[in-house]
Amino acid sequence: MTASIVRPFQNADLPGAEAALIEVHGTDGYPVEGVDQPASWLRSPDVLAAWVAEVGSKIVGYVAVMRPHGEGAVSLWVQHARSDEEHVAVLARLFVIKEARRRALGEKLMEAATDYAQSRGLRLVLDVMTKDTAAIHLYERLGWIRFGEASHRYGDDRQISAVCFVSPA
Repeated sequence: MTASIVRPFQNADLPGAEAALIEVHGTDGYPVEGVDQPASWLRSPDVLAAWVAEVGSKIVGYVAVMRPHGEGAVSLWVQHARSDEEHVAVLARLFVIKEARRRALGEKLMEAATDYAQSRGLRLVLDVMTKDTAAIHLYERLGWIRFGEASHRYGDDRQISAVCFVSPA
């Protein structure tokens, strides 16, 4: 079995991450946005840090920690915790291609993002579409706390229901 690693994203990883994103969209319908411009979606100016999962020399997964903008899970958590956005970041854009699953790569990507956030005194929040049941099970298995529901807004005024999670304390 080929070894797998999780490491910080490098600019040279962009073509592989784009290909993985498009593949995941084809198999899972995730993400609902961003596939038409994968480079912009992956390398948004709001990305604080990102990591890739690699098997052999192939990029098979990705995750980012992003700046909050008061949307969905962020605003709910700030209200719930009586906190402010300065102490919150968003775990986002987590995906692993189908052929690389069952190697704990999603978990390792989340661990890298969580370690980054904790080292900076940030609490991670996210919203996950209710249709993405495998992701919901992953977050719950890793001890993330479900604290509300929101609408995930995308595209031209489209929305889908989502569950909000916060990272373990």
